[in-house]
Amino acid sequence: MSHSPAPSPWITRFAPLIPIGGQVLDLACGQGRHARYLQAQGLRVTGVDRDGAALQLLQADTAGEWLLADIENGAWPLEGRVFDAVVVTHYLWRPLWPQILASVAPGGLLLYETFAQGNAAYGKPSRPDFLLQPGELLQVCAGWSVIAYEAGLLRTPERVVQRIAARRPLGDSPPPPAPLP
Repeated sequence: MSHSPAPSPWITRFAPLIPIGGQVLDLACGQGRHARYLQAQGLRVTGVDRDGAALQLLQADTAGEWLLADIENGAWPLEGRVFDAVVVTHYLWRPLWPQILASVAPGGLLLYETFAQGNAAYGKPSRPDFLLQPGELLQVCAGWSVIAYEAGLLRTPERVVQRIAARRPLGDSPPPPAPLP
């Protein structure tokens, strides 16, 4: 097995809320640090990335569905598909918000963590296009049940992030409360 960096503590904290055997989309999965972790938790993972070499390495040692796609310039490869959870880390392309949210099944989870405004003081990314605005994840998830939300400076390495764990509502009824990990 290749050695990829450890999964984000945010993802490992909330992964237990995904039902065993559930289907998870790891968007912009890269070398698969989260895909590998989630698959080891008994989840079925679909990963999407534009880096073919990274996907080949992931496919060589990890069960799952691996899709090579340039989601910023090409067609959305998962039209009509929904997942028990969608995981996104270190990735932001605002035009995809509708597709990302639509990919979460009713009652499913969105686990999202990426860089936020203020990160330029600590390195890249530094362009505003790739940094969340204050409270942006809360705005994107308006109407969803927010299980947890954090924004601020993380250490080792220093970076400014926003992260959210949110459950998509079940139709017209209010979402059930999420058990705390």
